Amino acid sequence: MKRFKKTIGVMLALIMSVSLAACSGGNDKEANKPAGNTNSTGGTNGTEAALDYTFGENQTFHSNEPVTYSMMFSDNESYPYKEDWRIWSAIQEKSNVSFDLSITARTEYENQKALLVNSGDAPYIIPKTYIESPFVAGGQIVAISDWVQYMPNYQKALKNWGLEEDLKAKLQADGKYYVLPGLWEVAGGGYSFVIRKDVFEAAGVDVEAEEGNWTYEDFYQALKKVKEYTGKDYVFSDRYFADATLNIAAAQYGVTSGWGLANGLKFDFDKKEFYFADTTDDYKAMLTYFNKLVKEGLMDPESFTQEDETALAKFYKGDSYVIISNYQMMMDIKTKMQVPEAELYMIVQPGGPKGMLQVETSRLENGIMISKNALDDLGEEGFIKMLRFVDWLWYSPEGQTLSLWGVEGETYTKDADGNIVLNPDITFNGLNEGAPKKLNEDYGFGGGVFAYGGSQELKLSKMTEGEKDFNDRIFATREPRKIDPPIMGTPDQSEEMNLISTPLMDYVKTMTLKFITGQESLDNWDTYVKTAEANGSTRYTQMANEIFNETKSLLGY
Repeated sequence: MKRFKKTIGVMLALIMSVSLAACSGGNDKEANKPAGNTNSTGGTNGTEAALDYTFGENQTFHSNEPVTYSMMFSDNESYPYKEDWRIWSAIQEKSNVSFDLSITARTEYENQKALLVNSGDAPYIIPKTYIESPFVAGGQIVAISDWVQYMPNYQKALKNWGLEEDLKAKLQADGKYYVLPGLWEVAGGGYSFVIRKDVFEAAGVDVEAEEGNWTYEDFYQALKKVKEYTGKDYVFSDRYFADATLNIAAAQYGVTSGWGLANGLKFDFDKKEFYFADTTDDYKAMLTYFNKLVKEGLMDPESFTQEDETALAKFYKGDSYVIISNYQMMMDIKTKMQVPEAELYMIVQPGGPKGMLQVETSRLENGIMISKNALDDLGEEGFIKMLRFVDWLWYSPEGQTLSLWGVEGETYTKDADGNIVLNPDITFNGLNEGAPKKLNEDYGFGGGVFAYGGSQELKLSKMTEGEKDFNDRIFATREPRKIDPPIMGTPDQSEEMNLISTPLMDYVKTMTLKFITGQESLDNWDTYVKTAEANGSTRYTQMANEIFNETKSLLGY
């Protein structure tokens, strides 16, 4: 495999991304459309018998001749790229396809992606794409919704798992979408609070009996009991600058914050309109809550400024008893605890004023963009062939199992019930802790470039019993949230809105920190609202609703 040059400087990538995007309009997207809708979803039969490859539902994609496709690869520092990983030969053995990789460090991946796409030099396959909108106007990315009729496994998942409504979130102003998202049959558990269950129970909190009905106010009462029992300066010292915590709390207060701050808008499904949530009484209530935690010594004010390692060190040593995490990371925390009697437990996210809601409701993952270079270089027939390979590797049960677990008989076996059993000398995701080999680091399987999306059975297969229990508790005690519709602005409209939202949301984020930590009194709330309006919150909301009313028929409203 060929290793491309490592990324060039971040500043150059950013400069070129902006300048090239500004001058790359005017491309004829209609030229990217397929010539017609042939009968091509079912598999290799009938009129397609002359193809030099096999494809279809319940069929392995296999090219008669070796083929190589260029692809970006996000190199994760936790399991750095190896040329001799088993995943490369396993894919090639099945499909006769290999990759010409453009390898980029995970931390520089977004910048390098922007540089390559906007310069017209992007590889054919661009996975690990979280936000595709900035690349649409340049004409370098294929409107993939024009081509998904050639992807039988993708289409089957959409239909069988009822994902059509979820997919509307990816639509652009032209009513098309430009990324193939990872598709899950069910939503995941996401982030929540990891607590020292042994300490909470010693303080008189019956965690398992109470968490199903916990609201944030109930959680506050539990934190007070722990503080009274332990006498510690703080019970809760957070990481990620508390952005993960604010994100999950925002779901229960009907606002946006932290990692999910975005543009501050929420959708009123009764009125069928957007509103600016982060100046509402609900937002004030959420900030008042966290301000109370800080003032009463329950939450460490350094949670909003300290590095992750500092927060983790406090938890490892027993200086704090609550920290945010996802389940996989909790398993790593468990191995580093310096308190032998520590019992860690991930609680169901507390409910709030808007109900007892699931935080994670989207079943779409980051996805794959397809470069126009693939269509230009391969021609329509070759392009469709490549899409059918993508369809097999990322969307068929066979391809998804291969990417996640590897090769049956080498890295895993199946028990009498057909359940996947990881080889005992291999560890992954908390399974077989202490085993000498790692599935992702030593074999390349289970990595973020390939292994996302799949059935409920596949999702559960990579979970420990503890993680399964965490997900079961969420689904048993929390209700799904509705997914807000997208704002399908044209490039010009999106640019105008970005000019408003960037300084506006910077102000919201700054004031959020000040209100919570007490640097700014909540008595000055009205001044904050007026300043947000002066920074464009009202105009931004008006634009969002104008665009929604122009495009709502495409969304089924």
